[in-house]
Amino acid sequence: MSLITHPFLGLAVGDPAAIPLNEKNLPSSEDIADASRSLILSASGWRKVFAQHRASDQFAPWDIDQSPDNSLSPALSLSDRVIVAGMALTFSSYIKGTRTIGSRHTRRPVVLLGIDTRPTGPAIADIFARVLLAEGCEVRHLFIVAAPEIMAYAAQTTSLPVDNEFHTDGFAYISASHNPPGHNGLKFGIGGGVLSSEEIAPLISELRTFLANPEASRIALTELEQADTRALADCYGNVARWKRYSHSAYMLFAHRVFTDEVELGQQERVLGAIAHACEVKPFGVIGELNGSARTMSIDADWLGALGVSVKLLNAEPRAFAHRIVPENESLADCADALASAHREDPAFLLGYVPDCDGDRGNLVYYSERLKGAVPLEAQQVFALVCLSELAYLRWKEEARPVAVVVNDATSMRIEVIAGAFGARVFRAETGEANVVNLAQRLRAEGWVVRILGEGSNGGNITHPSRVRDPLSTLGSMIRLLRLNDPSTGASCFRLWLRALGQEGRYTPDYTLDDIIDSLPGWATTSAFESYAALKIAAQDKIALKREYQRVFLDRWPLLRADLERRYGILSWKAFASLGPGEFETSDDFSASKNGGLRIVFYDGSGAAKAFFWMRASGTEPVFRVGADIRDGTSADESWLRSLHTEFVLQADLLAAQAKNIVG
Repeated sequence: MSLITHPFLGLAVGDPAAIPLNEKNLPSSEDIADASRSLILSASGWRKVFAQHRASDQFAPWDIDQSPDNSLSPALSLSDRVIVAGMALTFSSYIKGTRTIGSRHTRRPVVLLGIDTRPTGPAIADIFARVLLAEGCEVRHLFIVAAPEIMAYAAQTTSLPVDNEFHTDGFAYISASHNPPGHNGLKFGIGGGVLSSEEIAPLISELRTFLANPEASRIALTELEQADTRALADCYGNVARWKRYSHSAYMLFAHRVFTDEVELGQQERVLGAIAHACEVKPFGVIGELNGSARTMSIDADWLGALGVSVKLLNAEPRAFAHRIVPENESLADCADALASAHREDPAFLLGYVPDCDGDRGNLVYYSERLKGAVPLEAQQVFALVCLSELAYLRWKEEARPVAVVVNDATSMRIEVIAGAFGARVFRAETGEANVVNLAQRLRAEGWVVRILGEGSNGGNITHPSRVRDPLSTLGSMIRLLRLNDPSTGASCFRLWLRALGQEGRYTPDYTLDDIIDSLPGWATTSAFESYAALKIAAQDKIALKREYQRVFLDRWPLLRADLERRYGILSWKAFASLGPGEFETSDDFSASKNGGLRIVFYDGSGAAKAFFWMRASGTEPVFRVGADIRDGTSADESWLRSLHTEFVLQADLLAAQAKNIVG
């Protein structure tokens, strides 16, 4: 046997005969412990820098300092190979446990395996496939696949018999999302979404136990040696076949998500209405895919089926043209391409840029007012999507109680938008799984939860999907700009203005500029600015929040006078977000533990006017902060955020000093 390559891409999938470890190169326990120190383990993903850093490595084109973060090396260190084997062994144990009655397995678990376009993906997938096969799992390797696509495939399992080829028991997805290309990691899930914090916690504990075992290297070697070589060759040789299944599943699922209809005839009614609208008034989209996993997905086909004209840039896997995180300067290429396309064809109005796993796509739009292409802020994107989906429910005459679920850092603008449609907002701790699980709970209680997500990063999740998806975002925007009922004249924008009591502002030739102008005015910290991610000394976040409360209460008398003079603020309440929920914790800020903490400020009428927010990142070694203010300017946001940052840094110093004194 020899190296198996992808039949269309020519990229290496794996060599079944090349076992990644052998007796002569086993890393020591000390080596593994050292390599494990940088591991970040959370429900949002297990991540670290996996690219083996060497002087001869290639680096991402934007990295002049040649940081390991941006290494394009496909190789893993020996210690990282053991770490990956431990991750695979942990997940196989979990997935087999979900298919066990007593001590007997009902059948072989079927696991979907996929990667984004990071160079280390194939090496990690090779180890994963070997361990899963050695543990008695059936592996369907999709190779490069977008996160929403592998999850759409996995979502089919709930309605199919176990012997159907669309049925699966779980998925392992190899990605580090928006982190630089030298990073990589894992997301695990069952059905169409990732495991919750509660579900992933035992796996994290089991992995740590494995990594601390002096025999970890030898256990990993045994697992890798036990994988059947022919089964592995069959697994690698069928990547294109299983990718066709995922492509089909994703296309069907995306139609259901977009239309909010299960019955195919009803889906076609909505899809046909949009396609007709785009024929009458053409619509074009630029996709600057930045070499991401979306280069291998359904984007052009799906948008084309809606009657949308599509142009794709950097559409080859690993064609990284700029930073992976789709923010700020990473949107410049898309904006330039959109401006150019609009000059040739005025129908081109939107552009999107995904992150590496393709579960998020931030937008640029052509502003008729500014006569140029400009980025939409993440919070703006989420607000527009919520507006669109709530108006769509109104368009469909939804009579049941409606809820919107957001993360703790989402602007309170969403409460205003939801309130206009009679919907209620519920908040959860930052983290996709937390938002999804809260939405599931609310649906079980009788709520309609069509739209949910994390406004702080612009990522929306549209039911029945359980993951962010740029196609959902684009679908909402296209609906907002094109869906119109010819018999009633009702459009999503008109229904929004009617809900505000401002229908007189409506004109049939409205643009996205008009819709943006109608949004409630809030100024909010961008989560991806450097000043929103603090480097702090305190390892104990509970102690830091306890000190923050002391600092805040000490400063409150003078702060209150300043806030009243500037903004009419008279009072505050503190809210902790832990997992799928939020609760008041004004008496004890530290009750938020390692979760999110919001301090909401109220004006004299009792209306929410602003908030401070803080939380330790679950996927990066930073402490995130933000501020949000109604009817504020960027200068107001900056002043509030700077004040909040000052409090956090002072609390960090006090917490560090207290630890040293105790020590």
